[in-house]
Amino acid sequence: MNNDTIAAIASGLSAAGISIIRISGPDAFGIASRVFRTGKSEAPIGERITGWESHTVHYGFIADGEEIIDEVMLLILKAPRTFTKEDTVEIDCHGGIVVTKRILSLILSCGARLAEPGEFTKRAFLNGRIDLSQAEAVMELIGAKNERAVRNSVKQLRGALRNRINVLRTKILSDVATIEASLDQPEYYSLEGFAEKLHEAALEERTEIEKMLRSAENGRMIREGIKTVILGKPNVGKSSLMNALVGEERAIVTEIAGTTRDTLSEEIRLNGITLLIVDTAGIRNTPDPVEKIGVSRAHEKAEDADLILYVADASTALEQADRDIMKAYAGKKMLAVLNKTDLTGNLSADGMKPEHMPEEADPARSLRTTESDLRDLLSVCGCTAEIVPVSAKEGTGLDVLEEKITAMFFAGDLVADEESVITSDRHKECLRNAYESLGKVLSSIENGMPEDFYSIDLMGAYEALSRIVGEDVDEDLINRIFERFCLGK
Repeated sequence: MNNDTIAAIASGLSAAGISIIRISGPDAFGIASRVFRTGKSEAPIGERITGWESHTVHYGFIADGEEIIDEVMLLILKAPRTFTKEDTVEIDCHGGIVVTKRILSLILSCGARLAEPGEFTKRAFLNGRIDLSQAEAVMELIGAKNERAVRNSVKQLRGALRNRINVLRTKILSDVATIEASLDQPEYYSLEGFAEKLHEAALEERTEIEKMLRSAENGRMIREGIKTVILGKPNVGKSSLMNALVGEERAIVTEIAGTTRDTLSEEIRLNGITLLIVDTAGIRNTPDPVEKIGVSRAHEKAEDADLILYVADASTALEQADRDIMKAYAGKKMLAVLNKTDLTGNLSADGMKPEHMPEEADPARSLRTTESDLRDLLSVCGCTAEIVPVSAKEGTGLDVLEEKITAMFFAGDLVADEESVITSDRHKECLRNAYESLGKVLSSIENGMPEDFYSIDLMGAYEALSRIVGEDVDEDLINRIFERFCLGK
């Protein structure tokens, strides 16, 4: 396959200032020489292109016979110092769709083959420039939805995951070599005390793998977004909160309880992360069959949520329904949002009246919900949620809410951790297999099994880790990974 020369449009196919067409393979320079003319010549450049210095840019024109198609810049990149480790040419042309397609068609007519999805990156992997985890990072970088996903993909692209995996593989292979040497030449190599050392080493390696597996859930949220469900009774301001967070009127807001009948989803960026936010129908007992369906869907979304924003109305008293909803989702990550604080202007931030206001001046005091009231209910229901007072209508308190959401998911070790987070289900499966194999090693040691049993399961762990970086993987898996790439990458 690598004897072919491939070509594709490497930039987005749309009206733009510049488009990039990439050619890679043994005849990249030959094909370029047949279509490119320098600004000083009306004839194709021919063989002279091979004498040009690598990593240089040349001004000229793309021509089909006597017809000039476009004015371009031509980049010459000689193997092996290229992305694919093959001779590569990149043509920067004007970004019109018609002209870009015309140049690509001309290149294909001169002997190149249209690249398959991800084929440039696949060649980089097959030619040893990057490992499989780095190749997958390229795809994740292209599809990144937020800044954290970009940073994590760049770390993986620079080899952060590969380095962690290779450290583990080296340790495991060293132990396997010790066992094999002692079994082959027992007169020279002794295994006295080795089982105890191996037990300690396997525990350490398992701990490192467990750390990576724990990061996988955060990795999913970095990649896909935090599934966030706005929950509460009817008419507490859930849809208003949704609109305030999204920054536009996405949900219908009225004074009528039960206006929202179905779930409404929106994707927003928040402090470098993605929130997959869902507004739900107010939860209550209702005879309305349509509203019942909406309430049922609200419960379904809440069950699957990473985060629940429980909304309470500061202008009315808490009810048994609040207690029931909180108890149902006490085990979930939750923030309690005390909304409509604009309607309780005579209350201070902690829900208490200022000292100068007499008791009789606030006859509706018992019909309102203070932070203290909400905190007591959370405690009774077994929830550890923080309380954030907001006014969705006035837009106050939203900055604090955004900070609290970010801190709940991406604080502490995750922010400070310079190592990559596991975002791939394939990597997660390989790590789990390695973890289980090392568990078998520990069991064999604890049960006093012969040393060759250790070797079998150590190699099982080694091979599982090797699959992450692309060793011991079959061609079908490689093809499945790269076919998900876009054309031109």
